[in-house]
Amino acid sequence: MVAIQQKPSPEDRVCIGAIAGVRGLKGEVRIKSFTADPDDVAAYGPVFTDGGERSFDIRVTARAKGQIIARLSGIDDRDAAEALKGERLYVPKSALPEAEDGAYYHADLIGLRVETAAGEKLGTVKAVHNFGAGDVIEITGAEDKDGLMVPFTAEVVPEVDIENGRIVVSPPTVLEAPANEDADEDES
Repeated sequence: MVAIQQKPSPEDRVCIGAIAGVRGLKGEVRIKSFTADPDDVAAYGPVFTDGGERSFDIRVTARAKGQIIARLSGIDDRDAAEALKGERLYVPKSALPEAEDGAYYHADLIGLRVETAAGEKLGTVKAVHNFGAGDVIEITGAEDKDGLMVPFTAEVVPEVDIENGRIVVSPPTVLEAPANEDADEDES
């Protein structure tokens, strides 16, 4: 049975996981959890698909290779589970606990104005990525048409002001290696 609940608006939702694949013939799915405790993917009530057309209750049944194995309400066979592969799973932001001081939900940062400490506008936060070495903020609208990516560290992002819709960034300086005059002599 599919849970019935009002779907969250795009501004009031947080992605807590994605369906990575299926397991078995009875409709179990493998979920890549984006929550601090992977089992919490089932802790916040029904989840919604990206467009909000479908919602599911999640029951965690196992863990395997860094993913959660789960049953989704209304999904009883492999074909139905296969059709969900790649779906991102969302909950209303109101279902999540308040972020601790100094911690932020990525969804809270998206769309914030980005400025330097001197007030120079750099653009807006497009996304927050984590490629394995820590969070990185992607900024668009900057003069650099390809955008700008900066590490989300206290040194580079000294101020996050969600109430006023902005973050302050102190972009790291790029050091150029000094020209090695001896290199020309070594090549002779």
